[in-house]
Amino acid sequence: MSTDRPVLGILLMLGFCVVAPLGDAVTKLLGGHIGILHLLLVRFALQALLLWPLVLATGRAWRMSGRVLGLAWLRTLLHMAGIGAMFAALQYMPLADAVAIAFVMPFIMLLLGRYVLGEEVGPRRMWACAVGFLGTLLVIQPSFVEVGWYALLPLGVAVNFAFFMLVTRSIARDTDPIGLQAVNGLMATALILPLAVVLHGAGWLRFDPATLAGPVPALLVLLGVMGTSAHLLMTWSLRFAPAATLAPMQYLEIPVATVTGLVIFGDLPDALAGAGIALTVGAGLYVVLREQALQRRARRMVDRAAGPMGDAAP
Repeated sequence: MSTDRPVLGILLMLGFCVVAPLGDAVTKLLGGHIGILHLLLVRFALQALLLWPLVLATGRAWRMSGRVLGLAWLRTLLHMAGIGAMFAALQYMPLADAVAIAFVMPFIMLLLGRYVLGEEVGPRRMWACAVGFLGTLLVIQPSFVEVGWYALLPLGVAVNFAFFMLVTRSIARDTDPIGLQAVNGLMATALILPLAVVLHGAGWLRFDPATLAGPVPALLVLLGVMGTSAHLLMTWSLRFAPAATLAPMQYLEIPVATVTGLVIFGDLPDALAGAGIALTVGAGLYVVLREQALQRRARRMVDRAAGPMGDAAP
């Protein structure tokens, strides 16, 4: 019996599209108080603290060895680098701009699929990639004029997470997703904690206990809870609905980020960035819908090839 429950999957993905930008907004609020390294430490330590009781209580698999363990370490490093770059970008850029630029990732994944994995990618999707990159450049341009090279950080986030997704895909069948996230949090904490101690007080790695006043401790807890919850919502949404159904909905994160940035920070993309966001979203949706159409066509061809004889008992 199919376990698909598309309505529940869609609702969970909607939750992700709301929680993820709100978590980014919390990061932006904290950036003036705590350095990036310590933000990362809190983010991953709380992920481990929240998920390990769940893993142990439900008996989920988490042990790894050999190839899977090595790739899990690589995945953790990529995760740390990607989130760290996004944390840095949010200190200098409007929330909507940073999120929109990072959404170039689906196009990078498409190119990696073609040139690294040898997957077939037709000319229409390649043109969509070109349009999507053009839209991203339109978003980057005004931000680059205003903040310099920091505007390129979300592009680095997109490249990083494209490789992160490739590594995740390569071990997904050998790991439990929540167990993997729990191990991910523990690995990242083990890597960041010594650095936080050794590099204490070094510029953007700073940490002053005096900053832990007012709402800052609550915001730090909220950062860890939201970051972990966003990943869980996405993971659980994929349990109940196919990725092809959910992929177009992820672009709702951009308008949510725009509204969040406007309400909390008073930021609104200018006309050029707005046009770039529209191009990026349009091209991304085309790529997703084209992929769905190709999958449906492939299934119909398989069904026709099987014919009535394919369902007959021997």
